[in-house]
Amino acid sequence: MLLTTGVAADLDALSYFGGPTLFLRFHRTVLHSLAGSLSIAFVTAAIFLAIDKIRSKRQPVSQMPVRPGFGVGLVALVCVIGVGSHILLDLVSGVGIQLLWPFQPGWKGCELLTNIDLWILTLLAAAVLLPELLKLVSDEIGEQRKSSRGRGAAITALVFLVLYIGSRAAFHSQAVTLLASREYHARPPLTAAAFPIAATPFSWRGVVTTDATVEELPVSLLGRSEFDPDRTLTRYKAEPSAALDAGLRTSEAKTFLAYAKIPFASIIRMENGYRFELRDMRFPLGDSSPENILARADFDSSLQLLRGELRYASSNGR
Repeated sequence: MLLTTGVAADLDALSYFGGPTLFLRFHRTVLHSLAGSLSIAFVTAAIFLAIDKIRSKRQPVSQMPVRPGFGVGLVALVCVIGVGSHILLDLVSGVGIQLLWPFQPGWKGCELLTNIDLWILTLLAAAVLLPELLKLVSDEIGEQRKSSRGRGAAITALVFLVLYIGSRAAFHSQAVTLLASREYHARPPLTAAAFPIAATPFSWRGVVTTDATVEELPVSLLGRSEFDPDRTLTRYKAEPSAALDAGLRTSEAKTFLAYAKIPFASIIRMENGYRFELRDMRFPLGDSSPENILARADFDSSLQLLRGELRYASSNGR
């Protein structure tokens, strides 16, 4: 039940194959919301209870093993724990989730972890494998163990998981504070954000917006003397124009802006018109994850919309 409810919400990732518009509508939305998660929990509980009831009816009473009873409340609690753990991890990793959908649309979460964190995977793998190794050793020397195998490792892993995420939160706060405390090419920051790097909690990818630019630079909390706010990757914001205003009025741009954390607009002069493009700067250049989506609109020379679309950044240019 824990395994089923712990992974079921990610079924919404199949919306990727329906294109970016469908992906934005369903990914980390319906099944990741409180309403969707509770639905998963109670449907799973009902299915497992029904299976258990059917099996009990088919098996003769004389052959039924002695086991503790599993009431409806306990089964429901186990399933709620499964979906709850999934929601909590997704709230601190990736792009967040639409927790209150459909009552209050909007993305909730913070960037403390990457989607795949090697430290967490190592911790969980150790919690599973070490008890098995200790069992082999115990069997070899003939030791009789009375306690439940793996319980101590599981509890220890959960404690270290909480401590690890808490330390990530503290380091994230330090990185944001450091980014917001400096000027960038003599420009004060308007917003500052730090995004995680999977290899270490001490290194972050910083993104700062000023009145005219978006600045990107690495942040290392191990040696602040190396932090140089004038050594950044600078991107200049698009100048105010009729083409920019037309692009921002498109339905694709409005959908994108409800999703993006650090939107960055650009206007490209084409042979017979203009191309408007919106990116989310929380994703580095070259990022091929499906969550990295951009909005694009093509206009003729009189700013009549020719085509508007959302597209995966990984397919840009193809």
